[in-house]
Amino acid sequence: MTTETLVFDSKQELLTTAAARFVDLVTRAQAERGVASVVLTGGSNGIGILSTLAADSGSIDWSRVDIYWGDDRFVPADDPERNSGQAREALLDKVPVDPGRVFPMAPSDGPFGDDIDAAAADYAAILAGRSSDGVAPHFDLHLLGMGGEGHINSLFPHRPATLETEKSVVAVEDSPKPPPRRITLTLPVVNRARSVWFLVAGADKAEAVAAAHAGADPADWPCAGAHGTEETLWFLDDAAAGKLD
Repeated sequence: MTTETLVFDSKQELLTTAAARFVDLVTRAQAERGVASVVLTGGSNGIGILSTLAADSGSIDWSRVDIYWGDDRFVPADDPERNSGQAREALLDKVPVDPGRVFPMAPSDGPFGDDIDAAAADYAAILAGRSSDGVAPHFDLHLLGMGGEGHINSLFPHRPATLETEKSVVAVEDSPKPPPRRITLTLPVVNRARSVWFLVAGADKAEAVAAAHAGADPADWPCAGAHGTEETLWFLDDAAAGKLD
């Protein structure tokens, strides 16, 4: 596994480069395996790369991309906080994806109603059903944003979801960042991805970036526990890289 850290003068340069490399990775995966599998993330950078891809996604065959989410807010489907809704608005409604290959997490007004545990179990079953070993796919790419305290997906420091080692998907009832109820992939599933990419901008993220690069305890800094089986890639702006040597 290789780790690479790229530092850019601006957030826009970061997103433009990440989008270009996204096109390259997905088209290579399609050439090798027929279908590419990608896990999307929310946040300004996670949605920003999707908006950049909407403007130019090169030779990607969107009908042969499996699309998942690393986490989502357990709120009604039309809530603007939903990562899946933001992704549709930024990209998925603008490219010819196969609806049968798009796998959003259930909302709180979906088929399981307000039962967040059932919704999390359903997503775990979806991942298991799309896998070769009954656990989860070996995703080609898992995109990650990051909070200032080092959270990724909805995995926050010293929370049970972050320490989970068995389940692929868990419900979060007490997220310190609102809204409190979320569904998230766990670190063991993130780490099945061939490539894990961090998209991080801002000086408030610098301490977490430095901690992850120094090999911190994932219980303290969840970002330190995420890595790809083949590649871990950090896209940083100057401010986020400010505490790296």
